[in-house]
Parts: sequence; structure tokens; C-alpha cells
Amino acid sequence: MMHSTTPDLSLVVPVLNEEDAIPIFLETVTPILEQTGLTYEVIFIDDGSTDRTVDIIQDTARQNPLVCLIQLTRNFGKEAALTAGLDWSRGAAVIPMDVDLQDPPELILEFVKLWQDGYDIVFGQRADRSSDNGPKRWSAQLFYRIFNFMSVHHIADGSGDYRLMNRAAVEATVQLRERNRFMKGLFAWIGFNAMAVPFSRPKRAAGHTKFSAWKLWNFAIDGITSFSTVPLRIWTYVGMSVAFGAIIYTSILIIRTLIFGVDVPGYASLMAVVLLLGAVQLISLGIIGEYLGRLYLEVKQRPIYLVRDTIGLKPPCKQTIQDTDKTTQ
Repeated sequence: MMHSTTPDLSLVVPVLNEEDAIPIFLETVTPILEQTGLTYEVIFIDDGSTDRTVDIIQDTARQNPLVCLIQLTRNFGKEAALTAGLDWSRGAAVIPMDVDLQDPPELILEFVKLWQDGYDIVFGQRADRSSDNGPKRWSAQLFYRIFNFMSVHHIADGSGDYRLMNRAAVEATVQLRERNRFMKGLFAWIGFNAMAVPFSRPKRAAGHTKFSAWKLWNFAIDGITSFSTVPLRIWTYVGMSVAFGAIIYTSILIIRTLIFGVDVPGYASLMAVVLLLGAVQLISLGIIGEYLGRLYLEVKQRPIYLVRDTIGLKPPCKQTIQDTDKTTQ
């Protein structure tokens, strides 16, 4: 298939130390892309790999002009790498997906069909999580419930980054330049006409996940604080409730003193009240600090990512996109 200047499809694939997975990924996904009958490009975004990931992509790109590379200067995180891929993509439709083949490539055919039927966004929705262990299944379900309870922009349970977006949806997404990025939330925020495609997620084809439990926990906090101020508002009501309780308790003490006289307060009850109020104050300050820290990062206006080198791509013509420090090859 001839390489098109403006392909019909752009596959956006962030990678970090995936030297084993890349050949398997291309071998699997290429026949499926050919079945669509559309022109395409596969854009790998290297997010600071330290193995042979970049060498493998470079060698492949020299042999196959449909394979492109964006090499970031360091590890900026998956959300930033995904943003870079959307910024530089040229297709009439863009499909972000993982290289580990846990996003089944076979769904691309269904995505394309629904896109051609008129949907702006077609996203994969996990029908089950049998490939995950129990704690991960439970924590994922809990996160979606908490997020949707706190945010007016709901995320479909089991949905991820794997989706097809038409050019209008992509252009809307790349206008959102916040530094603390939660792409699932951004995809939900832009709206557009969307359709879900259920699927069962298999195990990784190669390599291992780069998300530890600690990273997932911080990722969840970023997602909630990026799209909801409910955690801040909760502590307003907590403070009001504690103040109301304190007024009632003080009134009881005054009345009891007037009727029965002065008695010596108990040490245990005094310490319980002091520790409780101290804990409430520290928790509330911590939540305020989370939001303040994000505000601090936003006002510095640093780039979301920096590009070291590219292969097979021209710099995007958008004022909001970061400049590269090397000429595009």
C-alpha cells in the first residue's frame, strides 16, 4: 500500500521499553489494517526507553515508510506520550492503542465500520476483567464509580484509551493543554457522538506492565482531582458539621455546669476530641495541597512533552504544539 501524505487512519502507540512486543505488534496489526482497505500510518511514541525499543522502531521505519517514530527527550508518562501522538497524527481518524495487544487489534475493523456509519468516536469497553487479579478488578470498578459520582463528565465503566476518533474529535482533544493529564477524562469532556464496542481483554503478548500499584493510585488521584472539585467541597461540609457538633456539645457543657456545678473533664475524652479534630484538619489540608500542587504546575506553563527526534513525520502546524529540537527526517 502506498504511503499517503494524509492517511485515512493513524495508529498512535506509546511505548516504553517494549523491544519484545513491537515486532509481535506489527506482525499482528498490519494484516488487520490492510483489511480495512484504507491508507494508514503507525506512529510509535518512545517515552524514554532504555532498551532497544528505539533501534527496533528505527530499523522498521527504514524498511517500512508506514511506520513513524516520535522520540521524546525523556520519560514524560503515558498521558504525555499519547498527547504527542495525537498532536502529530495526520489521519482522518486516529486510534490510540497499547503495544502489548491487550487492546485486541481485531476491533479496528468494527471501529472503522461504525466510524464510516457516522460515529465521531468509537471506544472499546471491557466486558470482563478475568485477565486481571482480584484486587485490580475491585480497585478499577471502585475508581469508575467514585469518578462518575464526583464528576459531571462520566466515563463508561471499563473504557480506556483504546478508541477511534475522527479528525474533529482529535482536534478538539489537542486543544486541551493542561499539564496534569487524564486522557480518559479528556475524551469524555469533549463530548461528540460516541459508541461503545464491548471486548474481553487478553493477557499481554510480551513484556510486562509499567504501572505499579503506587503509580495506579497516583493516576487515580490525578483523574479525580482533574475533573472534580467535590473533594474540596466535602471538607466544607465536614467543617460545618464539626462546628455544629462543637456548638451543641459546648451548649451541653454550659447547661450541665450551671445545673450540676463544675466537674473535672476526662483526659481520654479530651485527647479523643483533639486527635479527631487534628486528623480532620490534616486530611483537609492534604486535599487542598493536592489541588494547589496542580495549580502550581499549570501556572508554570511548561511543555507537556519535548521531542528529541522524529522519523516519517512533519511537525504539526499548530501554535499549541511543542517545537522539536531536531529537523524532522
